Amino acid sequence: MPTVTILADNEVKGSRPKGLRAEWGFSAAIDDLLYDTGQTGVAAHNAALLDEGPFETIVLSHGHYDHTTALPDFLDDADDLYCHPAAFEGKYHGDEPIGMRYDREWLESRIDVKTHTDPVELRPGIHALGEIPREYPDSRTGEIREDGELVDDPVRDDQSLAVESSDGVSLVLGCCHAGLRNTIAYAESVFDRPVRTVVGGTHLRADSREAIAPIVDWLDGRIERIAPTHCTGQVARRALDDRFGEAFVRVGAGSRIDL
Repeated sequence: MPTVTILADNEVKGSRPKGLRAEWGFSAAIDDLLYDTGQTGVAAHNAALLDEGPFETIVLSHGHYDHTTALPDFLDDADDLYCHPAAFEGKYHGDEPIGMRYDREWLESRIDVKTHTDPVELRPGIHALGEIPREYPDSRTGEIREDGELVDDPVRDDQSLAVESSDGVSLVLGCCHAGLRNTIAYAESVFDRPVRTVVGGTHLRADSREAIAPIVDWLDGRIERIAPTHCTGQVARRALDDRFGEAFVRVGAGSRIDL
């Protein structure tokens, strides 16, 4: 059974092994597959402590700095990098760049870059979902340039990992800018199987429970387990904890979750 190990997150879960670190960012491992890299070297540090890696394949959830800046820590061992082509777009928060700092040409000199918009099977039963159709509201962040002007970034490059199991599908999310409902619904349509487990950043960052109530209501009775990380706000964590009870799993850097 595949196990996801969280290498970088906003907080550390547990006190062992000693020396685990946290940062604003996300990275996770499934066997020799690395999903995102975080931003400051925390993922590589924690991977060594947790005896994870080396990684042959890297998948980027999207092109924001907190998921991609530590890419050089892993390029020497990896063969392939999968991402959406829009991961290389310039991304901004006002005047501040928040996108990936490495251009495609530089990365292609170090690793085989494979861009895709459709689902791709990376390992037997493990898929990168590609671009997510959006029936429900998404979770946009920042701006991109179009015709010389800054416009809202739909983060078209946002993708998640889907892991098939005997009774359904587990999702590993980076930030889920495409929207949690959209991502779950798309995974279920692709595999014609229910999503049972969700692990990762949900980008549920509303300041009130009322704002996220429709999402929590939609999830209730649909999924069996949720382990939110990174960009999930405290209001959302409390609401999900209250609703899911024992099916709400507290995780952080160092956590391992059987899928």
